[in-house]
Amino acid sequence: MTSERIQRLIAEMTPAEKLGQLQIVFRPRLEDAARLVREGLGCVFWPPSAAKTNELQRVAVEETRLGIPLLVGLDVIHGQRTIAPVPLAQAASFDPGLVEELAALAAAEARSGGVNWTFSPMVDISRDPRWGRVVEGFGEDVHLTSVMGRAMVRGYQGDDLSAPTALAATAKHFVAYGQPEGGRDYNSVDMSEHRLRNIYLEPFRAVVAEGVASVMAAFNTVAGVPMHVNRRLLTDVLKTEWGFPGIVVGDAEGVRNLLAHRVAESVTDAVAQAFAAGLDVEMGGAPGEVAEEVLAVIDATRLDDAVRRILELKEALGLFESPYVIEADERTEPTSASRRLVRRAAARSSVLLKNDGTLPLRVPQRVLLTGPYAASADHLGAWTQFFAAGAGSVADAARDRGLDVTAVPGVGFFDGSDADVEAAASAARESDVAIILVGEPSALSGEAASRSDLRLPGRQEELIHAIARTGTPCVVVLVTGRPLVVADWIDDAPTVVVAWHGGTEAAAALVDVLTGDEDPAGRLPMSWPRSVGQLPIDYAHENTGRPASTGGTLTAEVADVGLHGPDNLQEKFTSKYLDLELGPQFAFGHGSGYASFEHGAPALSRSELGPHDSATLSVEVTNTSDRVGDEVVQVFVEDLFASVAPPVRRLVAFERRTIAAGQTSTFSCEIGPEQLGFWLDGRFTVERGAFVLHVGPTLERTQAVDVRVR
Repeated sequence: MTSERIQRLIAEMTPAEKLGQLQIVFRPRLEDAARLVREGLGCVFWPPSAAKTNELQRVAVEETRLGIPLLVGLDVIHGQRTIAPVPLAQAASFDPGLVEELAALAAAEARSGGVNWTFSPMVDISRDPRWGRVVEGFGEDVHLTSVMGRAMVRGYQGDDLSAPTALAATAKHFVAYGQPEGGRDYNSVDMSEHRLRNIYLEPFRAVVAEGVASVMAAFNTVAGVPMHVNRRLLTDVLKTEWGFPGIVVGDAEGVRNLLAHRVAESVTDAVAQAFAAGLDVEMGGAPGEVAEEVLAVIDATRLDDAVRRILELKEALGLFESPYVIEADERTEPTSASRRLVRRAAARSSVLLKNDGTLPLRVPQRVLLTGPYAASADHLGAWTQFFAAGAGSVADAARDRGLDVTAVPGVGFFDGSDADVEAAASAARESDVAIILVGEPSALSGEAASRSDLRLPGRQEELIHAIARTGTPCVVVLVTGRPLVVADWIDDAPTVVVAWHGGTEAAAALVDVLTGDEDPAGRLPMSWPRSVGQLPIDYAHENTGRPASTGGTLTAEVADVGLHGPDNLQEKFTSKYLDLELGPQFAFGHGSGYASFEHGAPALSRSELGPHDSATLSVEVTNTSDRVGDEVVQVFVEDLFASVAPPVRRLVAFERRTIAAGQTSTFSCEIGPEQLGFWLDGRFTVERGAFVLHVGPTLERTQAVDVRVR
């Protein structure tokens, strides 16, 4: 219900004042921003400081006719001052409670400086790591992304948006931005309504149900219609069908980009089309350039609706009562508590891909640190601001812990000589264990950072091979913002840890993992391909009419169909690559830890359900090792027969839990319509038939439980 204050303001506002509320401009100089606010601008980017923000708020409240305070936006993606692991890494933690804590920390730091609106979380599903913005999201899975997105919204917004520790969250990028053709940022998207409903819209529906304050329109087209003018999705689905009461904000210059899309003849036409489609706030300032022309064509009811949504958000944020922040309370540096939190998060986000027993390290040992990340402090990852607290190097963190380490760079990210590689190999021969720290620098992932080659850049793979040939036990640590292609060296590396871009305390957290003080028991939130030729790739694919049971090895014999008998012919004409093994190098959900676990037989409280019934699934997990450890239980559903081709597996539940040595813990979850149903012809449907629940620590190691819907 719209408050009397908002109704009164809308009635008093001129059309020009209303239009001013509908735009946010990029960071002009403070005096220029103040002038724009005096002229009616309703939203600004953070200046950036509490004092400068208060100065602009004071102009809005005290020097404009109606005294409407400002929305102050900023890309607070994985931290403000204290930087947490990148969102893809957070997803790898399989710990939504941790994600909520990290978002709450970011919100408290940002709000203390005057920010009240963040453009996060990104809940785009992506199955193509060539796209650089996978670093900003939660991976390939619908359920994991939905759960993590909701957790991040809760962390940002809390129970009360007006609290001095809360930010208005923005779910982005609506919709299907994560699956551009060729994995190339900003590229076109074309897909069926079935796939759109069951995959790409679902995480947005989840965060809308959580109460997310705003939604950002995507840069891409969907079926030829740019999302900034896609009325069917912005208005008919988001606002009408889902009842979304918040604001829809455009992405940077997304309205102006309509001219390049060739669907608008002029800036005026672009602005008018975008607002008519359901956009509420334009990002870039285009409406202000053509204000008179836009006001002549924009529908008055639509204008009032957009203004109402913006004013209601400002009211929910408590800005009318408290537009200013206490400057002395601005958090400009990490605290010991915030450092502890992000350090723990970086460790819990780490994924142990394989381990021959070299980890955890035994002390004392002579440890070689080599590779570009031995001495580099480039751990913050994409989407961090210039004022964020930096990270240290792994070499310094290891020395601080008293480890006997030698650091030899070996190679840089993009350079290095034969002599450099040999120097590292020589040092490895004199060491008890070699830690090879390789990966992508932060600049290689993020927006406008698509890659066609996902192998390690430069001569890093040569370094891995050279160290492996020495015979010294070695560990490869991958610091990255996306899945990489590791096929050329993975068999030479007996122990591999994915550490991601871990934030302010990444180096210290990695030492915690290497020494065994923390358990790298995360799971992969995206499949790691064997080759870029497999992309896009995901575990939740359809079976096809000709599923393959094995991959191919391209030889003259294989190429010559005539050399095969009937059995081989039957396998040849199946869905696979002739020159590649089936499946990814490492599947979604892959990972382990330092402890070992035994899973009992999963049990379902009822094996037969009605279409609206639920049952409880439970499984006992015992820590069979001599150390405390974390285990993740994942539950996948397989629909054996449906009216449309279902995915071969679909994650419907997961939980991560710490279990003491020798202890048994019971994991349980509900299985019902939400887990067994899907979208069909615009309706959520639970069909009769047989299902199989696959329960286990990874996709490759599950036990089956049958369930039937009558």
